[in-house]
This record gives sequence, C-alpha cells and structure tokens, in this order.
Amino acid sequence: MRIAMIGTGYVGLVSGVCFSDFGHDVICVDKNPAKIEMLERGEVPIYEPGLDTLMEKNVEAGRLTFTTDLAAAVDGADAVFIAVGTPTRRGDGHADLTFVMAAAEEIAKSLTGYAVIVVKSTVPVGTNRKVKQTVAKANPNADFDVASNPEFLREGAAIDDFMKPDRVIVGVQTERAGEVMAEIYRPLYLREFPIVTTDLESAEMIKYAANAFLATKITFINEIARLCEKVGADVKEVSRGMGLDGRIGNKFLHAGPGYGGSCFPKDTMALARTGQDFSAPMDIVETVIKSNDEIKRRMIDKILELCGDTFNGKTVAVLGVTFKPNTDDMRDAPALTVVPALVGGGAKVRVVDPQGRREGEALLPGVQWVEDPYKAVQNADALVILTEWNEFRALDLKRLARRMATPRMADLRNVYSAKDAKHAGFEAYMAVGRPSLEPQARAAEEEANTASAAE
Repeated sequence: MRIAMIGTGYVGLVSGVCFSDFGHDVICVDKNPAKIEMLERGEVPIYEPGLDTLMEKNVEAGRLTFTTDLAAAVDGADAVFIAVGTPTRRGDGHADLTFVMAAAEEIAKSLTGYAVIVVKSTVPVGTNRKVKQTVAKANPNADFDVASNPEFLREGAAIDDFMKPDRVIVGVQTERAGEVMAEIYRPLYLREFPIVTTDLESAEMIKYAANAFLATKITFINEIARLCEKVGADVKEVSRGMGLDGRIGNKFLHAGPGYGGSCFPKDTMALARTGQDFSAPMDIVETVIKSNDEIKRRMIDKILELCGDTFNGKTVAVLGVTFKPNTDDMRDAPALTVVPALVGGGAKVRVVDPQGRREGEALLPGVQWVEDPYKAVQNADALVILTEWNEFRALDLKRLARRMATPRMADLRNVYSAKDAKHAGFEAYMAVGRPSLEPQARAAEEEANTASAAE
C-alpha cells in the first residue's frame, strides 16, 4: 500500500515509521522545511526509544521518505492519514481542529484517484463527518472515503504499542474503506491482534472514553493517597490489594503528582466540553480535571513543608521534569506547576533530567541544569523526585544525604520509602500516600538513642 502521513509530530512520525516497517511505502509530510531536512539527515526531532534505528532501517530500504510537498505525497496514495495536532482551544477547552480541517482541504485539492482519508489525530465525535464535508466541498469530484483510526501509543513505549497493540480501532462507513484499512493493518491481522471495526462516531468516542477512564483511575488513586496520609495507611499496599482484583487491574494505580502529557489533559477537557454541548454533562470527568489540578498544587505544599514553610534562600534539587520517563515531552507535566512555584518563592533550583532539557530550557526559566544528581544535591536544602526515570531508581541515598546541607527528600513518585531514607541518613522524607519521616521525629529518635547509649 502507498500511504501519505500528514504531520510528523509524535503520532505521525511513529505511525509513519511503523507502517513502513510493515512493508508499506510511506511518505511523511510536514510544512516545516527544517524538520524535514532534519529527518532526511536521519535525525529524530523527538525522543522515543528505538525510533531512530527503525527509521534508519526503513529509509535505507526505500520504504520511508520525507517531504514538504503534500500534493506529491497524496498523488496516487491508497490512504492519506491526518496526524496533526489538536491542542486545547483557548477560551473554551474544546479541541482546536484548525490544523485538521486545513489538512483536509489541502488533501482534497490534491486527490487524483480514490483514497481513504484517515483521521489519526484525536478528535471529538463528529469530526470525521466534518472532514468528509470539507473534502467534498473543496473537491466535489473527489473519489474518497473517510475513516477514523485513533492512536493508543504510550510515549516511551510507542513502537511496541504499535507493533503489538492491545487493539486497533477502525471506524468506517463503507466496505471499500474497510478493505483498504484491513490491508494496511494486514500484518496485525495475521498475528491475530484484535482489530475492532465500527462506525465513525464509536471509533472517535472510544479514544476519548479510554483516556478519560485512565485519567480517572490515576486521579482516584491520588485521592486515596491523600486519605492514606490522614489515616496512616500505605497507598502502595492499597494499590497492590486493589490491583490484584481482575476487575480493576494494577495499571495506572500509582500515586504521584498528577497526570500530564499530550493526551490526558486535553482529552479530558475536550470530552467534558462535548458533554456540555450535547446536554450530557461528564460530571466524573469534570471532577477529575479539577482534582488533578489540585493534586499538583498539593505537591507544592508538601515541598514547602519540607523546606520549613519557605522557599526563599533555599537550594532545591529536582530530579525529572518530563511528564513521564522515557520521553522528552513536557506538555502539562507536573513540573510546569511545581518548579515555577519553587523559583517564584525564591529558591535556587537545580534540575536533572536525561531528556527534558531540550524543551525545559524554554519552559522553566531561572533554573540551573545539571547532568548528575550527586552534583545537583551539593549543599542543597531539599531533594525532589518528580519523574521516575530509571536513573533515579537506584541512587546511593547515603551519598546524596552526605552531600546535602539538610538531607530532606520529597519523593513524589514513591520510588523509595521512609525506611530507606532513614537508613541513608535523611532527616526528613515525604512521599505520596505513604509513611513519612518527619524532622522532629528524627530528632527525637536521635535524642533517645543518645540517652540510651549514655545509660
């Protein structure tokens, strides 16, 4: 099959590269000449493990090319995928479809034969029908169908998700479009991965419903974590006990500083707005959005308490600022709420992140970027773990504590424990929904130990 992929952002580039690895001829299109030149040099503009190697392989095989010429890419294509951004529209929270509709109109003018126009961007219910109307209006003689094919790629594991998906969702209106999509995904059919073929509206809704449910699950365990702190329970044990129930499962039950990234924040907002438009309020989703914002702000309070109720004049080392590990994506990351509060409060902030600096330098002004966690904590007053990169999961806590002016840790991803911190010499440790080590308790314990030794 010949495929044109419009947009070389996260979804478009990963999808285009993986389709080419299926054996299809793929042309990736982007209006940004600098980006296309970068790709043609073999450089990947995003961080996704394994993507550079897979891209190089398929470029060398002649199955994958890049261009700024949309008309040339669409000419003769069996399927044209729209994979452009749908950011939250300013002012009302709806998904901004400007790029989608602009792409649809340009595609329409470039069609030379039958093609399936596939919307891979995350779009509200009814968008595919609007795309169809836009194409028909721009080119009344166009021979085409539309299809909805939402993506379910986890940043940091996108290639594996594409090649070994839990399911592929395809929304179509005609048998002909269904046959084209079946041929495109033939390698997955042969390996018996689930392919769900449905109508346009259901396909669009599946994407939003799935993301909203996962965001709800994250928010639920974060609220449980808050209660655990009040009653003395351990949210890790609670999560484990819940997750062993097959009806619940253990994924997305990890307490932390709230969800972020390119999908959950904008998709929950868009679903809530759609519910309002159709007089079917998404009360749970609206509460999730509100609660997630509050969770991020509560993390600031935790760090403030750790720092003695003031950031002014304090040095704080922050480990991780991307919204999750194995990505360079900073969109709606908790760090964008937490770090500015530290800087604004007068703290000197040192940041360590394996991939976050490229985006983070512009988004987090006023911080010092450091390559090594042990250098970052030198004479620091507090250590904050915001993203659970593997590099931060096996740190020498004793070494960290020795280097700090006041060894105090806010472990907002529950990587360690109060017992670990205490053994390493930390005088204070705060987690999310787990037992903490309070400075006063540590001091009292040391005083008791001294008295006991004297006796």
